[in-house]
Amino acid sequence: MDSTTLISKYLKEYNCLYKEAIEIYHEAARRLHLSDSAFEIFYALFDMGDNCLQRDICKSSCLPKQTINSSIRKLQADGYLTLSPGKGRSMHIHLTDSGKKLIQEKLLPLIQIENDTLASFSPEECEQLLRLNAKYNQTLRSRLSKLEEDL
Repeated sequence: MDSTTLISKYLKEYNCLYKEAIEIYHEAARRLHLSDSAFEIFYALFDMGDNCLQRDICKSSCLPKQTINSSIRKLQADGYLTLSPGKGRSMHIHLTDSGKKLIQEKLLPLIQIENDTLASFSPEECEQLLRLNAKYNQTLRSRLSKLEEDL
């Protein structure tokens, strides 16, 4: 197999694994009776803590600002979140008691599964997984920005 064919094979396999991971989390959100965006918001609030900014959630979730904003408004209407103004137009997001209960009952068991999954790897395997994914993302981002410059 020549190198171009081999690289194409690797790319297909990587893309398949990437899409499978997205599908696994989509299915997890569905089982928790959450939309994908609500799942990302609760996960970010757990990770960053109560009182984080909406823009921080957008950055950590890689979802569009409009999607996060719409989902936050729905979660606010459903009684899971409250908002308070920050500097300028920024908004701080706070969990209500219902939001905290949802994280405790639904999200924490999933996070424990994630922790257990990574714990099944050796420290070296975890470091390699993170290092190689970071290297791929950094290289891809760099080359895509050059593509944009050439257009």
